[in-house]
Amino acid sequence: MLTSPKPLKDVFYCPEESNFYSHCLENLVLNQCDSPKVIVEFGSGDGSPVINSLMRTRFNGTIHGYELNTLAGKIAESNIQEYELTDRYIIHNSSFFDAALPRAEYLISNPPYLPSIDDNIYQPLLHGGRDGSEMARKLLAMGYENLLLMLSSYSNPEGLINYAIAKGYSVASFLVSPLTFGYYSSEPKVRNMIEELRKNRMAFYSGNIYLLAGVVFKKQSESNTDLSAELIQIMTSL
Repeated sequence: MLTSPKPLKDVFYCPEESNFYSHCLENLVLNQCDSPKVIVEFGSGDGSPVINSLMRTRFNGTIHGYELNTLAGKIAESNIQEYELTDRYIIHNSSFFDAALPRAEYLISNPPYLPSIDDNIYQPLLHGGRDGSEMARKLLAMGYENLLLMLSSYSNPEGLINYAIAKGYSVASFLVSPLTFGYYSSEPKVRNMIEELRKNRMAFYSGNIYLLAGVVFKKQSESNTDLSAELIQIMTSL
């Protein structure tokens, strides 16, 4: 398992979450690709989830990762070189939304989902808007045929899934894992907002446990399956 040696405030570090993102990427996307594909990634962090997935699969396409945090990007590039993956995983230290993106079959991301009234938190780049789903909605609005997004049960999951449906997507597949509130989500400013969302039935958790889902959204014209109702039932169960 790759880990980051940098302080938590400098580079996102949560092994449990990163490992689950990697597991979802491996099983829901990379193992399903039967020919070379181009994938774009929003928010690569230190690159460890994608690197770990590439090391465990035979995926022979190319993943272009976009990361604003310069330090995280440098760590990712160093790890990519160490594992000799430079032809399969390319890091761009630039804004995903401003870049000239390559044509891609998939958009993948563990997007920022910390709810807060503003981005004045430990790591501002982890801010997901007031309900935590703002960045995921922005990615869905880009119109990719296929997306793998990580969804949190405390970040308005039902609202986000319904937004995806309104944008013409169905839930083709998903994996769910329980996680404990960690360093970033336990910041008082963030936790207070989560509690407010819970009062409005927009956040779901039990004690110190919440659910994280890796979800493949496909344009409805491309999918014969829609597991939206099942995913909503699970993500709102706590």
